[in-house]
Amino acid sequence: MKKTLAVFAVLLSVVFIFGAITNPDTIVKATIGGPDTFDVHQAYDNASGEVLSNVYEPLFVFKGSSLSEFEPRLCTDIPTVANGGIKDGGKTYVFKIRKGVKFHEGGDLSPEDVEYTIERGIIASPTGGPMGMFTQYMFGNPDFKDLVAKYVGVAEYKEMFNDAAFQDLKPEYTEKLVKFYKEVVDPAVEVKGDEVYVHLQVPFGPFLTIIGGEAFWGSIIDKEWSISKGLWDGKAEGWWKYHDVQKEKSPIYNVCNGTGPFKMLEWNTTTKQVTLERFDGYWRAPAKIKTVIIKGIDEWSTRKAMLEKGDADIITVDATYIDQIRNREKEGIKVIDNIPELGVRSISFCWSVDPKSKYIGSGKLDGEGVPPDFFTDENVRQAFSYSFDYVAYIKDTVNGLGITIPTLIPQGMLGFNPNLPTYKLDVAKATQYFKRAFKGQLWLKGFKMQITYNTGNVVRQKALEQLRDNLLKINPKFKVEVVGIQWASLLDARKRSELPLFMMGWGADFPDPHNFVFTYYHSKGDQSSFYGENFINYATTPNAELDGLSLDQIVEKAGLETDTKTRVALYNKIQNFAINHALGMPVYQPIALKGMRTWIKGWYTNPQKGSDDYFYTLSKAE
Repeated sequence: MKKTLAVFAVLLSVVFIFGAITNPDTIVKATIGGPDTFDVHQAYDNASGEVLSNVYEPLFVFKGSSLSEFEPRLCTDIPTVANGGIKDGGKTYVFKIRKGVKFHEGGDLSPEDVEYTIERGIIASPTGGPMGMFTQYMFGNPDFKDLVAKYVGVAEYKEMFNDAAFQDLKPEYTEKLVKFYKEVVDPAVEVKGDEVYVHLQVPFGPFLTIIGGEAFWGSIIDKEWSISKGLWDGKAEGWWKYHDVQKEKSPIYNVCNGTGPFKMLEWNTTTKQVTLERFDGYWRAPAKIKTVIIKGIDEWSTRKAMLEKGDADIITVDATYIDQIRNREKEGIKVIDNIPELGVRSISFCWSVDPKSKYIGSGKLDGEGVPPDFFTDENVRQAFSYSFDYVAYIKDTVNGLGITIPTLIPQGMLGFNPNLPTYKLDVAKATQYFKRAFKGQLWLKGFKMQITYNTGNVVRQKALEQLRDNLLKINPKFKVEVVGIQWASLLDARKRSELPLFMMGWGADFPDPHNFVFTYYHSKGDQSSFYGENFINYATTPNAELDGLSLDQIVEKAGLETDTKTRVALYNKIQNFAINHALGMPVYQPIALKGMRTWIKGWYTNPQKGSDDYFYTLSKAE
């Protein structure tokens, strides 16, 4: 009897030990929203990037939490001057490609895959996508269409086509576009034996962090598989048919084939759920976890309940709610709220809204809407900038997990200057500027507009609601409706210039201030390119405040400057200009956070990666 009881007690202890961990071979993450696309050269958002970073691999990554050390992935050595990997004064990079690596669909990794990947990315170059970084530093122009137009000798890319989709090329330009590929794109990436040579027109020190690091747009794809799916066929003839394809029409919009530790099994766009499965043929060693499920759950109460029950192992936490799960380690819940992040959160203005946009009401200055050029008036931008309480927002909405920043260069970057003036809530100044706007007519007539946030993002919702309430207090005729829409829909609406005002986050693509200054203040930046034609004209016009240079020109000059002191001085000039003319509202620099079960082991982050998860290192254990 005693022996039986002893055995029963042992069995109970085993059940307790193993039963305490829900689904030990599976990690469930509950986050906000869902991916935008799985085309590695079109994706430019964290939700898509987190999946791609686990399914695909770049040539190399940052080592752990470092922003200065790399470790190889699909190349065997990190290029340096000393090992001969960086040549021609920093204009040529040589990557020796790893052998014995398999893609999920069975193909073998080869140098030709790397060459094809980079060239396909350059040719694809979706508007507002990440490949502008490649074209900027490889060819000296972030705008691929502009690069081609200048080579051919036309004013604009569209002049060469009979249709708005850029598919029906006028016959007289066929030979020139074929030559463009042969003389510009093809020579920029070469295969020599086991090595791939990448050529830049001018040296750019951070180039390695663009092509590798935590950059999911540096993911390598299988050439043969890609062509079989309908991507660019690798030929000079007809390459233009594969340029800037609509997101959903990309053959790899919803499919993946990488070399990473996980395979993508399913993306359910209706339920916003992605399921990943361990790739047992992974070249390093199989992951500890067999299955990863990423669920888009916009409601905080649902995410919290999932974490408490153990139905979710990791959840996205809005800073507003962080206190609800603090100090609960005894219940198996832990909070990580000191995650360094090289990023900013800002409110941006569109200077040329699509006149047909449903978000600008009547589209007129008649009290029932706003005109498409509403934010072209500097008085409006200044007034909005003084209508927000940045300090109270950081204290109350994000629970102090944010840093006040004067411009859109984050703390920790070269050029960050805490002594620059910052905007504060100032009703008197806001009123003064509103009364000046549109020669006094705005104050008299008022306005109506809708401003949007991505559904489930409470901290952005509360920011826009605070702005709405403050505007109404300043003048009861200022009527703003805050509207939540799905993440992918918001991105599409922004791309179509339908949003008069939008709040977005930006995390470092590479740890250099140029990635923020160019992004927000250059007319071809990945945020400012959505500001519209009026901003383009503004940013390309010479200005006495910028020593006779245009805003575009001084941003480009700062990015290429090699002397640190001179570079800092240029960034100070740009930042003062941005403040003086209210080129955007820097809301705060976030301190990233998340909640997880205490049984999650092996978690780490990188300042560039923020709170995104790399599931390969994770396991579950008491």
